[in-house]
Amino acid sequence: METTTWDDLVTGFADGSSKTLSALLPEGLQHEVGHFNVFDLENIQQDIPHAVAEPYSCLTFYKISLLTAPSDFAYPDGGIEIRQPTLVFTTPKIATTWLPYGRQTGHFCVFTADFLHPSKSGVILDELPIFKSPVYPVFTVSPADVARIEHIFGQMHAELRSGYAYKYDLLRAYTLELIHLGQKLQPSIVPNHSASARTTTMFVELLEQQFPLQSRGQTIALRTAKEYAEHLAVHVNHLNKVLKETTGLTTTELIAGRLLQEAKKLLLQTDWTIAEIADCLGFSDFAHFAKFFKSHTAMPPATFRSQSKD
Repeated sequence: METTTWDDLVTGFADGSSKTLSALLPEGLQHEVGHFNVFDLENIQQDIPHAVAEPYSCLTFYKISLLTAPSDFAYPDGGIEIRQPTLVFTTPKIATTWLPYGRQTGHFCVFTADFLHPSKSGVILDELPIFKSPVYPVFTVSPADVARIEHIFGQMHAELRSGYAYKYDLLRAYTLELIHLGQKLQPSIVPNHSASARTTTMFVELLEQQFPLQSRGQTIALRTAKEYAEHLAVHVNHLNKVLKETTGLTTTELIAGRLLQEAKKLLLQTDWTIAEIADCLGFSDFAHFAKFFKSHTAMPPATFRSQSKD
C-alpha cells in the first residue's frame, strides 16, 4: 500500500467518489467496493503534529482500530489516554478527535452500515451491544488478544488484495469477529435477560451440545437432570424450578424430549442397530431404551423404524 498523508486519507473517505466509481463495476460488486477498507498505521505517512478530527462528512464510516502506540482519544464529554495496546470502536453517531504522539503502530478498518447490512451479515449494526453501550467502547487488550487481533487484521489485508470472488463475505466475517471480540471484552455488555432466562439458555445450549450423534462410538456426556445441574453449578431443584417456570416442562422432560428427537432421527436415517442407538443415547441396555421409546410413541423402536420406512 502506498503511503499517504492523513489529511488525504480522511478526504478520500469523505468525498464520496467511491460511490460514483462503483457504478462502473459489475453488478455483484457495486455494493461492496468502497464500503470497506483496512489500513496499517505504519504504512501511512504520519506527519501529524496536531490532533486529527474526523470531518462530519467522514462520519458515514464505522471504524475499528488497534492502537499500540501512545495517543489520546477525545469525545464530546471527555477523553481517554491510550498508553497500552487498545481496541477502539467508533461510530457515525459520535464525533471523535484522535491525538497521536509520534510514530503510530497498529491497524484500523472502516466500513459503512451497508457493508454489514442485515441481508448480508444477518445483524443489525446499530442494535449490536457494542454500539449501544453507554460506555465508550475502548478496551485495553492483553498480549494474547493483541496477537489475535493483529492476525485478524492481517487476514483482512491479505483478503482485500486477493482475487477471491467472495472475499467481501470473508471480510464481513473478520469484521464481525472483531466486533464480537470487543463485546466479550466488556463484561457489562450482556443481554437484558432475567437470571431465569439466562439459566434456561445455558441449559438448552448444554443440552444441544450433546448432539448430533454421528458415529456408533459416540455417547452423550450428560444424561440426567443431576448431571446437567452439576455442570451448570446449580442445585438440581433450582434448575428444575427455573425450567418449569420458563418452559412449562421439568428438566427430565426436556432431556427426554431431546433424546426422543435424536432417537427418531437415528432410527430413520442410519442403519445402526437399536442396541447401538440405545448405547449412544446413554441407556443402560436395550430394554430400558425400548421401554422409554414406547412410553413416548406408543410403539417399540423397531416398529417405528419399519412403519416409517414403508
